[in-house]
Amino acid sequence: MPVTDDEIREKYLERAIRELNEFTRDLQDCPYCPRGNQMPVLGSGHPRADVVLLKHSASAAETEEGVAFYGRSGNAITKSLKRLSIDPLVVYGTLCVKCPLEDSALAGAECTGRLVEELMIVEPRVVVVMGEPALQVLNELGFPLSRRIEPRSGALQSFTPTVDALYTPNVDESLDSDVAKREFWHAFRVLGDWYADLPPY
Repeated sequence: MPVTDDEIREKYLERAIRELNEFTRDLQDCPYCPRGNQMPVLGSGHPRADVVLLKHSASAAETEEGVAFYGRSGNAITKSLKRLSIDPLVVYGTLCVKCPLEDSALAGAECTGRLVEELMIVEPRVVVVMGEPALQVLNELGFPLSRRIEPRSGALQSFTPTVDALYTPNVDESLDSDVAKREFWHAFRVLGDWYADLPPY
């Protein structure tokens, strides 16, 4: 009996869930960052998401909860996705620096390098890179077949032959002024057109 497309997708999803669970265990045992007894801030969302949202480091709310895009930034993103008619279930959010450090510059290359594994597990179609620190990490990853992404706000660029990138301002820094909110929205809403143009399969 032939395997259906749904069964194939289910197998890929099961594998991604298993690999993300292993990734989380490795992250919790990571010896590289001086985080003390605090736990890392984990990515959240669909394990096989079309869209990966990427920030550099955790806010206080994210550190407290241990989950990326928790709190004000998560609420802002959820409202923005709803306005763009993007299903939040096709989104996965994560951080370059997983460990809650007083100074994110203390994060070792081993820490930020874990993003390669995370992206390879999720296999998104687009990465929304929020802010220049996150962009710098992404450009320095040495991700297979990747091209350098320029800090052109609201411009879709080709990251790899199968993954696009959209650069936006850092959402955390965009929530305290109307001008900054508009700048973020102007860039982020490009994701809506990208999503609308996805083929229905």
